[in-house]
Amino acid sequence: QVQLVESGGGLAQTGGSLILSCAASGGDFNRYTVAWFRQAPGEDRKLVASVHWSDTINEYDDSVKGRFTISRDNTKNTAYLQMNSLKPQDTAVYYCAADRLATTYRYWGQGTQVTVSS
Repeated sequence: QVQLVESGGGLAQTGGSLILSCAASGGDFNRYTVAWFRQAPGEDRKLVASVHWSDTINEYDDSVKGRFTISRDNTKNTAYLQMNSLKPQDTAVYYCAADRLATTYRYWGQGTQVTVSS
């Protein structure tokens, strides 16, 4: 069983930056693909970025390409999401997930709020 705890959310201005962290405990975090999702009010949860266990294969939603960077440090059992050039439409609850299954992920964090003011 893997527990995931997100941190680093908060309030940012348009054009600003935030870095989210996802700390894992228990299980084999280093073997799992890790992803960041986000959910804005009234919308479905949406994949933002994912990183392979080897940290060599990353994927991004088109809306964040060139602005967000996903990474991981397997020595610290932690994944990160560096968010630059933030826009008001980036406002959402951001969730960390690990262990990709066929259509979802097995483990989820509780989420951290990111609010970008215009």
